[in-house]
Amino acid sequence: ETWGATPESAKLYSNPDGSELSMVFQFEHISLDEQEGKGKWDLQPLDLLQLKKVLSKWQTELKGEAWNSLFWNNHDLPRIVSRWGNDGEYRVQSAKMLATLLHGMQGTPYVYQGEELGMTNVRYPIEEYRDIELLNLYKERVENGYPEEEVMESIYAKGRDNARTPMQWDASENAGFTEGKPWILVNPNYTEINAEESIHDSDSIYHYYKTLIQLRKEHEVIIYGDYELLYPEDTNLFAYTRTLGDTKLLVLCNFYGKVVPFQLPSEFAGDKRLLISNYSDVVSENALRPYEARMYLLV
Repeated sequence: ETWGATPESAKLYSNPDGSELSMVFQFEHISLDEQEGKGKWDLQPLDLLQLKKVLSKWQTELKGEAWNSLFWNNHDLPRIVSRWGNDGEYRVQSAKMLATLLHGMQGTPYVYQGEELGMTNVRYPIEEYRDIELLNLYKERVENGYPEEEVMESIYAKGRDNARTPMQWDASENAGFTEGKPWILVNPNYTEINAEESIHDSDSIYHYYKTLIQLRKEHEVIIYGDYELLYPEDTNLFAYTRTLGDTKLLVLCNFYGKVVPFQLPSEFAGDKRLLISNYSDVVSENALRPYEARMYLLV
């Protein structure tokens, strides 16, 4: 495994005979919503062009050399649907869109506990947090004159405790996590967002993840296909193709809460198969609704 590698250094870890590939955990994309030259607590909006550039670099430069680890979340990172999605009106759509984007890429997708349910960040009073990094940050910045409201907004956005709240199993007390007192407060939205509810809802984020995983098992183009970024200068759309022989996969993701017009690649203008979408229908082939995602197959 190669932690924090560059595409060039990762290649040094792969065996010359091609019998084994290094698995690379790169973290370049997770700092794209912080101010340049500062730390993770100094927030700025995500630059989608930079996200496309970074993820595409790792897709293309490691091809045949090393193996990508695909992730949005882990125990140190805020919940992705709150971070780069929309955890309000479009929580379900944006969580599915973000899942689609990663699961169409080459590499091994990691699904962090609760990500498949669309679990969200929390907004607690400072005394309810447990993470020592977060508590030290609060003490230091307040003592140095930062407005408390500004400090708390950074904590709400980036605090590690966002990923460490109890797993939301069901709508019973403490989200079914424990009959005792949990080490940290349960997210108050557990009565609506929980595993039991998701399992019984055929249109849930959970079932969408299951379908994405099954598609990866059924279509070798997702595993082995060459990656190509489309519309690199489009500030709303993240789109790419995967190509293996005569088989081509197209992934389209609208990253924002507005309608985005675009022009389908010419080879996809005719017959194609819609493998998955986070909307129940396709209203327009040349426009994506808020956070809409589609995956097409051309054979």
